[in-house]
Amino acid sequence: MEKDLKREFTKFGFLAVGFIVFYFLPFGSKYVQDAIISGFTLLGSYAREHVLFCLVPAFFIAGTITVFIRKDAILKLLGPDARKIVSYPIAAVSGGILAVCSCTILPLFGGIYKRGAGLGPAVAFLFSGPAINVAAIFLTGNAIGWEIAIVRIIGASTSAILIGLTMQSLFKEKGSGGFTTQEAGDQVSWPEALGFLALQMTFLIVGGLKIDPLAKAIIMIVSAVGVFMLAMNFKKELRYSWIGETWDFAKKILPYLFFGVFAAGIISSALPQSFVESLLGGNRFGSALFASVFGAFMYFATLTEVPIVQSLMSLGMGKGPALALFMAGNSLSLPSMIVITRLLGKKKAFTYFGLVVVFATLWGYIYGNLL
Repeated sequence: MEKDLKREFTKFGFLAVGFIVFYFLPFGSKYVQDAIISGFTLLGSYAREHVLFCLVPAFFIAGTITVFIRKDAILKLLGPDARKIVSYPIAAVSGGILAVCSCTILPLFGGIYKRGAGLGPAVAFLFSGPAINVAAIFLTGNAIGWEIAIVRIIGASTSAILIGLTMQSLFKEKGSGGFTTQEAGDQVSWPEALGFLALQMTFLIVGGLKIDPLAKAIIMIVSAVGVFMLAMNFKKELRYSWIGETWDFAKKILPYLFFGVFAAGIISSALPQSFVESLLGGNRFGSALFASVFGAFMYFATLTEVPIVQSLMSLGMGKGPALALFMAGNSLSLPSMIVITRLLGKKKAFTYFGLVVVFATLWGYIYGNLL
């Protein structure tokens, strides 16, 4: 009874805050109108560019991991009882092949966490996936310079391991993910499961590459057809379980994600660019810290952080804050923070956010002043 009453008071609080905001917000102000339009613009851009060929495949992959990949295999490589010298390096580098942003990595993280991966390795994967993906590293090297690209790889991979070890030592628990697990009664063979997963991974990875459009379309169509044909060969119960798990991830992540993207668009417009530039100049510790915090709240779609950082560097942004912005901006965003809090709970989520900011700041300061 007390729990239900608390829940109702929480709902009332949200309604009251919403009423106050809508009552007093000066919608006639051009400043407010531009901020709201910016939020819808970013949300529309995200929906067009990232949902169909990025997020949707990621949800299906997460469903595949949950249903078809045996739990003992995840536990053997990434579980809390696995050897740390194996599990953490694998987690830190395995996300590097995916051209994903801080939001697209979430269903994949939820999938391996749900299947019993230790919190530490799962978090290491969550951090490193968007921070060191191959496409972003090559674009960084070509556009800005290979020095910062290499330091970005080293900083992100080592930070992923250290953040994962810290989280595991603090909380000491196996993955649960907050989702209802559906165990399939009849498993498919390993070759079928890995082939099914590989085809979906191919679709996701190729979808994020900048290659010849015709070759890209052919590879993605062949991969999609292969996934469909394999799925039709599975037993009906397995197909239903796979679709059910995929939908479970989508319905619990997408609403928070879309709200966060909209809020990030408003913040991006409301925060004066001159103010940001004045705080990111040089290689001061404060500049690196601000870059980390700023990057943690801003949403950068896959690869878009490179031209943004390149532009800021041309306006006087130091190389240290640039690295800090890369590391924190890729690994976190306001939309992903909302979803991570939903998946892990407030205590673990905010600990992770703090660790990301700390490590991004330290690496930015070290790179800006000592390297």
